[in-house]
Amino acid sequence: MAETVFITGIMGQDGAYLAELMLKQGKRVVGGVRRSSTANDWRLRSLGVHNDVELVDFELLEYSLIHRLLERIQPNRVFNLAAQSFVGASFEQPLFTSDVDAMGPLRMLEVIRAVNPDARFYQASTSELYGKVVETPQSEMTAFYPRSPYAVAKAFAHYMTRNYREAYGMHASAGILFNHESPLRGQEFVTRKITVGLARIANGTQDLLELGNMDAKRDWGHARDYVAGMALMTEQEKADEYVLATGVTTSVRDFVDMAARATGFDLEWSGEGIDETARDRKSGKLLVQVNPAFFRPTEVELLLGDPAKARAQLGWNATTTIEELATEMAEADLRRTRDTDVAF
Repeated sequence: MAETVFITGIMGQDGAYLAELMLKQGKRVVGGVRRSSTANDWRLRSLGVHNDVELVDFELLEYSLIHRLLERIQPNRVFNLAAQSFVGASFEQPLFTSDVDAMGPLRMLEVIRAVNPDARFYQASTSELYGKVVETPQSEMTAFYPRSPYAVAKAFAHYMTRNYREAYGMHASAGILFNHESPLRGQEFVTRKITVGLARIANGTQDLLELGNMDAKRDWGHARDYVAGMALMTEQEKADEYVLATGVTTSVRDFVDMAARATGFDLEWSGEGIDETARDRKSGKLLVQVNPAFFRPTEVELLLGDPAKARAQLGWNATTTIEELATEMAEADLRRTRDTDVAF
């Protein structure tokens, strides 16, 4: 009988790539879906796996539903990828974010402990835990300094995952994943906002791209690489915590430059801070400008991960460069916006 894998947040970027990977490995894949998300399966469709996964009603806020569901499907592995995942929105919805991102994983852990304590559990942690970083690069031993309600809630879930591993002997791992992107990323995230905006400008359906802090630096990798790391964590003899990162940091400005080249632009930057702009060298047209409205209340300036432990213990490496990632995303959005101007 095939191993059963349960993925919460299967409609998201990571959930779709993880479902693809698990299906390739011959697993039975069951995906938890909120009722409001049932029509939002474009990621699964784009990977050609929408007919191969079993979708079930799921809600991280509802303990009894989680209990009935896991009791029925008896998963061998559980990947908790569901979350209120928008940092900016967490400042506007701190209570909801905390209920979903902190208490949600705790509900999952409690149900697994009661129903099937031998199931292997993966919790999606985040590099946002480091926030106002105390050292660079950041490793598993770096102290957390969360700077948003999202990050604080994720810190609770991270520590609770460790606690259930140590207190109850559960195979409960957490991946501290640095930013990972792809053509399946939501437009709420800055990388997709950049590639969609530039693609629409190239296709004549948008005039200007407005962004926030151009100096913010992130360690960006490809989501397909990172879900492979998630799977490896659940395959180890002992559960643990791992940083997944590329070890390379890139500014928002540099990502814009890379995506612009892939969409046929050559940018020339001028000004500083909120007055910074970028024009296309060939046409002289203004393409990018800073909008202070997109700055966070508490900004995270620099995130750079140290994946040495994942390399040594999991044999994991990021295989996609930032230039390749930006190009893949920009070219995908060029095709989408050229055909229908619908970039998802």
